Amino acid sequence: MRKLLISSLVCFITLSTQVESAPNQRIFARKNISEADLMAKVDSLISKMTLDEKIGQMTQVTLDVISEDNNSGSSGTPHRIDKEKLKTAILKYHVGSILNVAGDKAHTLEHWHDIITEIQSMALKDRLKIPVIYGIDSIHGAHYTVGATLFPQSINVAATWDTKNNFKVGEITALETRASGIPWNFFPVLDLGRQFLWSRFFETYGEDVYLTKTMGRANISGQQLKDLSDKTKVAACLKHYLGYSVPQSGKDKTPAIITERMIREYFLPPFAEAIKEGAETVMVNTGEIDGIPGHVNYHLLTEILKGELNFKGFAVSDWLDIKKLYERDHLASSYEEATKMAIMAGIDMSMVPYDFSFIDVMKKLVKAGEIPQSRIDDAVRRILRVKMMLGLFENPMPDKSLVAQFATPESAQISRKMAGESLVLVKNEKQFLPLNPSRKQSIFVTGPTANSLASLNGGWTLSWQGNNESLYPKNKKTVLQALQDRFGNEKITYYKGVELNTKANDYDIALSAASRSDIIILALGEKAYTEVPGNIDDLTLDEAQLQYAQELAKLKKPIILLMLQGRPRVIRKIVDQMQSIVIGMLPGIEGGLAFADLIAGDINPSAKLPFSYPRAPNDLLHYDHKYQEISEDKFFNPEWSFGFGLSYTEYQYSRFGLSSKTMNENQTIKASVQVTNVGDHDGSEVVQLYISDLYRKDVTPPVKQLKNYKKIFLKAGESQMVEFSISIQDLMFIGKNNKNIYEKGKFKIQVGDQTDEFELN
Repeated sequence: MRKLLISSLVCFITLSTQVESAPNQRIFARKNISEADLMAKVDSLISKMTLDEKIGQMTQVTLDVISEDNNSGSSGTPHRIDKEKLKTAILKYHVGSILNVAGDKAHTLEHWHDIITEIQSMALKDRLKIPVIYGIDSIHGAHYTVGATLFPQSINVAATWDTKNNFKVGEITALETRASGIPWNFFPVLDLGRQFLWSRFFETYGEDVYLTKTMGRANISGQQLKDLSDKTKVAACLKHYLGYSVPQSGKDKTPAIITERMIREYFLPPFAEAIKEGAETVMVNTGEIDGIPGHVNYHLLTEILKGELNFKGFAVSDWLDIKKLYERDHLASSYEEATKMAIMAGIDMSMVPYDFSFIDVMKKLVKAGEIPQSRIDDAVRRILRVKMMLGLFENPMPDKSLVAQFATPESAQISRKMAGESLVLVKNEKQFLPLNPSRKQSIFVTGPTANSLASLNGGWTLSWQGNNESLYPKNKKTVLQALQDRFGNEKITYYKGVELNTKANDYDIALSAASRSDIIILALGEKAYTEVPGNIDDLTLDEAQLQYAQELAKLKKPIILLMLQGRPRVIRKIVDQMQSIVIGMLPGIEGGLAFADLIAGDINPSAKLPFSYPRAPNDLLHYDHKYQEISEDKFFNPEWSFGFGLSYTEYQYSRFGLSSKTMNENQTIKASVQVTNVGDHDGSEVVQLYISDLYRKDVTPPVKQLKNYKKIFLKAGESQMVEFSISIQDLMFIGKNNKNIYEKGKFKIQVGDQTDEFELN
């Protein structure tokens, strides 16, 4: 009989909900000042504040609130701050935070400097001179600043399995956001991408807990690097705490159903890891779990986040979400009741964002004794602490010296490198790719995403939806333009052939041109979108695109298919008819060049899928499914599985072994494997280690789980021994009592096609 063990020590130190983040990791989030000294300064300031000033600090409004009425930009009128509105916001209401852009389009670096300088100059006129903390969504680079470096979206970054480069993404994004004068970034998204319909899937690091944890940690480290007062760093904001990404309907901002055990097993660990790394702000889930909206979930916000995880920072609401508790969710019978519920649950700052109604309501609630002064002081203490850590009290103004480091050629090269490493080659029949650019072969380029920068970037690019092509820089290349440059314009013929999301098509001219070409490059996918505007009812790619691909296939020409999309659209109808398939997702502004590099053989594909690509709309198993989901007539049969990706070379795994076939809770064992590049191309390989708990008594185990990975580079013919350490933490899981536990017994280790077993005593 197997014995169930619960180790309180391991439960305490492992990255689960039982973790208490080590205070030492946050002491050095501001150099040369201890946590105790920092909090003494905060408390001294709070002792001088009036109730109005405290509630003001808890208030966040959008830039529109302090802008001239004609600021939308639709008429071509430049955006300007309305001085009287700004004066009202800061000197009357003592607003502590402002966010977003005006007119839903990116501002120039110079205009951001003007905006931030004007806001902070007004803050310095207020009685206590408390600076404003300005926040922005720098989702894949500082995309709300004209000319900023734009990176691949997060789902592509995850496909690189390269934490070192994601550190650089965080580092450059932080610098360019701070160069704009903005010290607070609403990123990264640590929601797991386990609901493929969800319109924000591309903002995640995929379906796996471990991959999301490591990618999130790398990005946060790059953004903050343990010292928020550094002029090149920003405060990261973790989104969206908690469970936002798995709405049962697949529609954005709709309910999720997640048990407490599953929350702790899957959805909480990335946030726990990020808080351990030093993240100081979180944005709260706009939806609900099991009927409890995120903004009133005391258990998640206070008991777990601020209690178990010892989170010292502050929690900000999402857009209008406190008011939505009343107007949308029908949870509260009035705005006042909704406000009380949210603040008492643990919300510290309200993204109001269009007016000052939150302030008036809060004053009434405090004076009526509905919200205690202690809760107000706690929220304000958290907010002021982050402002001090950012060095805003010393200098809240934009640092114009950073302009010299803004959008450098080196940063663009990193973006291009990341884009190339994020393109997943999933089919390459008869090694058709790479193509030889010097060969005399005519290429027909077609499809609705082939000549679109928006389709390479997706939402959150120079505007909220990212779909305004006129805003994109003219010097960047679409897929078509990059292919023309790489292979020669004289070899390329182009017709779009089909539009996105249309039902009827007349593509006779395109088919005629395709018939006269040697090779077809077909770019399909989605329009740019995010949030509710991106909701869909069916994962299947629209019929017009599938039909067009089938008509092209009838020509019996080799077709290279490129999928540019924010989520995995089902393409089963056409997979078998394609010669080669590249899952491009959203590789960013350099994605066109990266794709041309890949098919020309300038780079060897190394990307691996960070999600299981579905074969059918309702066949949505993840790689870490349960045994019962593959028993009898059921089986795991995705189009391509998590961790899959082809290369132009071939890697062979051998000499796999474990340092011991037994271990106990105080030991670690080593797993080693030799990886050899047996092909004729140099390349990078992602070596993935999976562990299977073969039998459990408490709750059923998944078939396997990713526990570690390393990305290595091998020249043709080269070998390398890769070693992993396995500890008790890798064997733990959340049991039915919602505690982190492990069980003695047998475990299987898998690395590539190599397997072995060991026993935990």
